[in-house]
Amino acid sequence: MKYLVMVQGTQADYEAMRGKASERSPAWSEEELQTMFAYMGAINDDLAETGELVDGQGLAEPAQTRHVTLGDDGKAVITDGPYSETKELLAGYWVLECESLERVTEIADRVARCPQPAGAPDYPVVIRPIMDGSGDI
Repeated sequence: MKYLVMVQGTQADYEAMRGKASERSPAWSEEELQTMFAYMGAINDDLAETGELVDGQGLAEPAQTRHVTLGDDGKAVITDGPYSETKELLAGYWVLECESLERVTEIADRVARCPQPAGAPDYPVVIRPIMDGSGDI
């Protein structure tokens, strides 16, 4: 079974990782940032070694996001980020092929333990099964 494992973040979180503190998150030091990257890299390496990793990527900050919707006239309405009305957005993901929901939950638990500065916000790690076809609805 394939699963999408997602981590979330806000524009303020990305700015904190660049050293700019906010009400929501303390500034990250270069050492804390490198520790986080090493931790996530080790997860990726382990998942590649077990053959469970299909894909995984970190995503650009919300300020580089674009929403496309349809206006009342049927034409595209394009809005560039960041979006102050949006709390969290997808910050990164893994597509994993695992034997069971229990196994992917173990992996998500490991992701949730990623080191970060004291006082940084905690977000859930979200697991979504990937449908194999329309029969899965």
